[in-house]
Amino acid sequence: MNVEEFTAEARAFLDAHATRKPDHADEFRWGEGDDFVGIVEEGDPETEAAAVAAAREWAATRFDAGFGWIDGPIALGGGGLGGEHVRAYRALESRYELPDLSIFTIGLGMVAPTIAAHARPDTAHRYLAPLHRGDLIACQLFSEPGAGSDLAALSTRAERDGDDWVVNGQKVWTSNAHHAGIGEIICRTDPDAPKHAGMTAFLVDMSAPGVEVRPLRQMTGGAGFNEVFFTDVRIPDDHRLGEVGGGWAVAITTLMNERASIGSGMGLGRGPGPFERLIALTREMGRDGDPIARNRLAGLYAQQQALAWTAKRALAALQAGRLPGAELSILKLGGTLHLIGIADYAAGVLGPRLCADVGEWGTFAWNKLVCGAPGARLGGGTDEILRNIIGERVLGLPREPKG
Repeated sequence: MNVEEFTAEARAFLDAHATRKPDHADEFRWGEGDDFVGIVEEGDPETEAAAVAAAREWAATRFDAGFGWIDGPIALGGGGLGGEHVRAYRALESRYELPDLSIFTIGLGMVAPTIAAHARPDTAHRYLAPLHRGDLIACQLFSEPGAGSDLAALSTRAERDGDDWVVNGQKVWTSNAHHAGIGEIICRTDPDAPKHAGMTAFLVDMSAPGVEVRPLRQMTGGAGFNEVFFTDVRIPDDHRLGEVGGGWAVAITTLMNERASIGSGMGLGRGPGPFERLIALTREMGRDGDPIARNRLAGLYAQQQALAWTAKRALAALQAGRLPGAELSILKLGGTLHLIGIADYAAGVLGPRLCADVGEWGTFAWNKLVCGAPGARLGGGTDEILRNIIGERVLGLPREPKG
């Protein structure tokens, strides 16, 4: 099917199942519509459950109509089309009012590509279509309390017991673990091997006996992260990803996809993008004539454009069948710094309105972004680790001394 025919079918589907946004939907008008500003995370449990249910319903509707996994292999439930069809659909879908689908970001952007690359065929067949249909949500179980940013220093153990592996240990900072049906976990399977060679990756059933998920409350008031405990959790060997001892290669696959997803997806949630919101905020606070504010806005706009171009470079490499080089690390680090810059700018323009709810529309909403932005410096690789990668692998600087 050519792109024109595909686009016509997609438009007919969207017209039948969704509401088209008004023509000015990409403009942010102060005092109108949704004043949501911040990093997407949980609110009260009922609101959160309703949002997840709406996301699942739309994902299923879209998948059943043939638009949920457009470029996936037909044998696994995908549409068998190309990247140009995916881009055409995404551009079209962005013009319609739809539920927030960020709950699927980790599963589709990080875990699913890893399953496709490293799982056994029957395991891939079992999980990939449900992930794309929204029947299944996935999480990533990498970070540990004692390992910091050194993934290879993990201590969660998996020991072979017949056709199963028995897992004991703890993971932390796990987004969506309380919603997830499966998780990608990296475990130490050979404590005597060099640390990068002694790890193995698995898919774990998050409802299995011995799995305990505990929320971690943040200063925003939300609990977007969790700590997860594993006590004698059994994982069938057919849920292993890659070879025994090959967990580092599996982890790299996931991390490359993670940095691509995080680096290209940072923003201020639903609706118009961050720059449109910042301009409206600046005008409303009477700072649009302030040369210092205008200079800072120009800097943020330049950052935003540089990030967009870097994302296109990474996407072009992926479309050509190559792994991007430094683009993903630069994109993730630059995206974090851009988000911190947005938060700092908003705090400076708002002043006391940031933390004192004066009842003025759209002001107090920014505090969640300001409080939540520092967490971006940890997820997907800390700033320090990414600077090391860029310095050593791109700029050719000497490796950091081992302490």
